[in-house]
Amino acid sequence: MKKNTKLYETVAALLAPGKGILAADESDGTAGLRLAMVNLPNEPENRQDFREILFTAPGIEEYLSGVIMYDSSIRNFTDDGVAFPDVLTASGIVPGIKVDLGTREIHGFKGEVVTQGLDNLTERFADYYNLGARFAKWRMVVNIDEDDTPTDEILKMNCVMMTRYAQIAQEAGIVPIVEPEVIHTGDHSLELAEKVTTKTLQILFSTLIEYKVDLQGLILKSSMVLAGDKYAEQTSPEAVANATLRTFHMSVPHDCAGIVFLSGGQTPERSTKNLNAIAKMGEQPWPITYSFSRAIEEPVLKAWGGKKENEDKAKEALLEACKANSLASLGKL
Repeated sequence: MKKNTKLYETVAALLAPGKGILAADESDGTAGLRLAMVNLPNEPENRQDFREILFTAPGIEEYLSGVIMYDSSIRNFTDDGVAFPDVLTASGIVPGIKVDLGTREIHGFKGEVVTQGLDNLTERFADYYNLGARFAKWRMVVNIDEDDTPTDEILKMNCVMMTRYAQIAQEAGIVPIVEPEVIHTGDHSLELAEKVTTKTLQILFSTLIEYKVDLQGLILKSSMVLAGDKYAEQTSPEAVANATLRTFHMSVPHDCAGIVFLSGGQTPERSTKNLNAIAKMGEQPWPITYSFSRAIEEPVLKAWGGKKENEDKAKEALLEACKANSLASLGKL
């Protein structure tokens, strides 16, 4: 298989030590839920204003290596008429794009879903590449239920579709991020979360290898392993670190380019503490950092509140959140 060295250059940039990836890739509907936190209506102008704060904060390139965007935002512009991807590229930040189209329920498999978005993906990637995207993200959702959920059948179906996405991305010269999110919501134990996450990752990587995806040009975006949010005993940072790294060593080939974490329903404070605990476990076979969304955006939204006079304050909050997570990614918080 011919190797694409451009993919490796992008991977190296995205996994630079002490930097992380901002997942500003909410759909327009989910962006509305973010805006509702500060009582702002879900209007294009408000989404554009908030994202402009995220993408133009001075000095953000010190802590961010990449930003994942949504279809509407990769086509958007600053008030000065500069395309968002160009703003990021000029700062040395790699533009990325979310390409999956959400999930659908599966008939006969209660509580399980499959990710959509393979239709016309080759053409969409060509368009996104021309817009400046050099990496992409595809998410699959893994719900946990004591009653045999997830099933192997739906895990395999999702992993095959995710693998096809990764093939198409690499063919287009775009680094694929694969995101099998094990959902934090539920009353499952840490032990069950570890079992499900391990099985999910093992099926995913065996499928990627079977279909000849170049793991050196691919990044895993993983959940941290922790008990469900309704479980009686919530997981300490040290227990999260041990369970998560144990899972990775059982599941992730050493030639995978790197691993980034999603915050996955945790509070900003908790996700940062858990990241720090993982980093304190020492060097691993893969570079490991963060790709947070809410954990970074929430303090920025609260500082901004939709008021123009608060934009500088919001940018300061963004820098503080990214700096804290960058230190945590090095175990230095």
